[in-house]
Amino acid sequence: MRKSLVSAIALALAGVSSLAAAADAKLATTQLPRTVRPSHYDVSVVPHADKLTFDGKVAISIDVLEATNTITLNAIDMTFANVKLAPAKGKASIGAPKVSVDAENQTATFTFAKPLAAGAYRLSMDYTGKIGTQANGLFAIDYDTKAAGKKRALYTQFENSDARRFIPSWDEPNYKATFTLDATVPTADMAVSNMPAASKKDVGNGMVKWTFGQSPKMSTYLVFFGMGEFDRITTKSEGVEIGVITQKGLTSQAQFTLDSGSAVLKEYNDYFGVPYPLPKLDNIASPGQSQFFSAMENWGAIYTFEYALLLDPSISTQGDKEEVFNTAAHEMAHQWFGDLVTMQWWDDLWLNEGFASWLASRTTERLHPEWHTNLEAVGSREGAMGRDGVVTTHPVVQHVETVEQASQAFDAITYAKGESVIRMLEAYVGPDAWRKGVQAYIKAHAYGNTVSDDLWKEIDAAAGKPVTQIAHDFTLQPGIPQVKVESVSCAGGSTTLTLSQGEFTRDRPDKKPLAWHVPVIAKTLGGATASTLLDGKGTLTVAGCGPVIVNAGQTGYYRTLYAPAQFKQLQGAFTKLEPIDQLGVMSDTWAQGMVGQQPTSDVLDLIKATPLDASPQLWEEVAGNLATLDTYYQGDAKRQAVFRKYAIARLSPKLDQVGWEAKKGEEAPVAILRSSLIGTLGFLGDAKVVAEARSRFEKNSMPPELRKTILAVVATNADAATWDKLHEQAKAEKTPLVKDRLYGMLSAPRDDALAQRALDLALTDEPGATNSASLIRGVSRLHPEMAFDFAVAHKAQMDKFIDSTSTARYYPAIAGMSMDKATIDKVKAFAAKYIAEGSRRDAETTVTTIQYRMMVRDQRLPAVDAWLKKNG
Repeated sequence: MRKSLVSAIALALAGVSSLAAAADAKLATTQLPRTVRPSHYDVSVVPHADKLTFDGKVAISIDVLEATNTITLNAIDMTFANVKLAPAKGKASIGAPKVSVDAENQTATFTFAKPLAAGAYRLSMDYTGKIGTQANGLFAIDYDTKAAGKKRALYTQFENSDARRFIPSWDEPNYKATFTLDATVPTADMAVSNMPAASKKDVGNGMVKWTFGQSPKMSTYLVFFGMGEFDRITTKSEGVEIGVITQKGLTSQAQFTLDSGSAVLKEYNDYFGVPYPLPKLDNIASPGQSQFFSAMENWGAIYTFEYALLLDPSISTQGDKEEVFNTAAHEMAHQWFGDLVTMQWWDDLWLNEGFASWLASRTTERLHPEWHTNLEAVGSREGAMGRDGVVTTHPVVQHVETVEQASQAFDAITYAKGESVIRMLEAYVGPDAWRKGVQAYIKAHAYGNTVSDDLWKEIDAAAGKPVTQIAHDFTLQPGIPQVKVESVSCAGGSTTLTLSQGEFTRDRPDKKPLAWHVPVIAKTLGGATASTLLDGKGTLTVAGCGPVIVNAGQTGYYRTLYAPAQFKQLQGAFTKLEPIDQLGVMSDTWAQGMVGQQPTSDVLDLIKATPLDASPQLWEEVAGNLATLDTYYQGDAKRQAVFRKYAIARLSPKLDQVGWEAKKGEEAPVAILRSSLIGTLGFLGDAKVVAEARSRFEKNSMPPELRKTILAVVATNADAATWDKLHEQAKAEKTPLVKDRLYGMLSAPRDDALAQRALDLALTDEPGATNSASLIRGVSRLHPEMAFDFAVAHKAQMDKFIDSTSTARYYPAIAGMSMDKATIDKVKAFAAKYIAEGSRRDAETTVTTIQYRMMVRDQRLPAVDAWLKKNG
């Protein structure tokens, strides 16, 4: 049925999904009037890097959808001149409008003397804007070079709502348009944008005008511009020019990223069944850092901080290499899931981030099986559950109303729970059906905007069985299902499980459980898997008899709680489980032991049962659990000493086995475990490890693979003289990637006086504008009360070091490691004074985290003490 032209166009242009429109005709959330829509931007900028300002011109092709005398768009920190509006075809310009700016709502409104009739127009204006020093809008990064002194480069970061700092625009994901950009920059600089340069013209006075090709239709937050003294290396893959852009002289450190990009592009073209649509794909390496992101998926021009893209032979590790690959794979996945097809509004941000996280993990496993990263799925799930198990959690699909709320949506629920739910659903329908549904979704919605139900519709069709109900249960309501194994009985060579469903929480033991349709996979040790869709209570029969593993393969997003008899049987067979199931069982046991649903000592029994030849990843989990338990003893030196004696005794034989030196032919996880063991034992104050680290530091005999780890051990246990030496090294270092890491080490000491020196240093110009906030946050790991009090006391200065839309997250997070009741009141007072009422989720989460940590300290450590007395 064809609707009237105006209403049909208005509905389509508002980006309403077909499913949502059919259901209740709800429109996409917007903070702008719906009367006008852009279709194309011609943008021209002249940055003045030395003055931290820029001049701009923009001409925007717009459609007025209904008569109006105002046009409102987004803009921050801009002044306007020569604003004009003309019909798109051949008529005289309409009179100049009155311009009004609403700083609070981040908008500019142009009011005309007479109403504008519906139709096509061209809105043009001159404007000026500001260049920042944090990653919002157009910003500057100052960095050292070994040969040429200090340099300054400019980059843009627009997600979630900062394109409005660079272009007066309809800065919401649903207002897609095409873009052309030109920039006039110094002759020595390279300019970069989403599309290749169409031309370069010398305009005199040492300046060159770069003009870039027209982009595809895309959201404003994906536009990119950068300029600086750069080098670029390229290769060809699938007909696309793949490039990596670095500061001058560092392209040799980008070869792994370049090669990885080529391989990943082939993988994704095949997986999506839709070729990458742009002629080039650059990855731009930037010095510096942000407190909240490492890379950004701008279409055709991915922006990545150097630490997540370059491999410096003097300091980079196997872990860094894996992270570089995963980061590149994540951002490249966005080129389809996020860029080609974009969520309608920030409510469905997980369609971008959860999917990119899942596909990056899948791709890392496929292209680098030697890294054994499949075992990291459990860690990702635990990261999500740590956030999802408290009262302040939220659904994967969440309602977002403000810019600040959109910024807060970039969290473990959106990323890690989104990834984990996708992994579970793919396992439920099968990888072929899942891929078929994804391909249909991408093809159906290319260059458009969607909601989650658009994806579920295609998966349902491809799978031939309903997936939407399960997906809704896990994405439209918060929380973690808990599958309880009520009983197990064996007869005739088969085992029947009686299962019931509840909800796992960390802070609400009496909460009425929510309900889910939970895909459950189980098996006996060595047996074949069987599955069921659990809705409340049910039974499942598996082949064989013996110990039973529920959530076999760990693809499910739920906790498993075994009856004591079943757990003891599983504990006895722990060494025979697959590594991923060992990780899953230990993670569930830890979580449930910490909240009192099973004996806290159960996880210590599993740690004790872990053999020396267990997987490196399981030993990493052991080390991580022991380090975490140690933090709960903070402030109780006598009991902590008893615990540390056991923890050091448990971990030291494994370090003796792997040694301080890499062995020829060892697997990648062993190299990562070596660093983890040295770091953990150093954190625990193991005299032998601390002495060895200090010796290597003093002799400057630190292999690159261990350099960061050794420095961290030395810094954590530093005295004043050692701290001074680290400080001198940081000041002298000329490589930004290394320099940033060295400054970070200055925040690590346990010593109160040295921690205070790090805090004081953060407020000076010395560390660099993007390092100061991380110095404060680093101090907070061991001194949360000191760091929080300091940051709040110096808030006016600190605000300059934090991404402007993220202060509501930054300050509360500093207090997260506290176990001091007084800190709860301080966080609440800070939130009440400085954070909008609808944006206090992170502050409230910090409060629940402190309360949880206090509960573990008071209620669980006595059981740990008793176990140590018996087993120490």
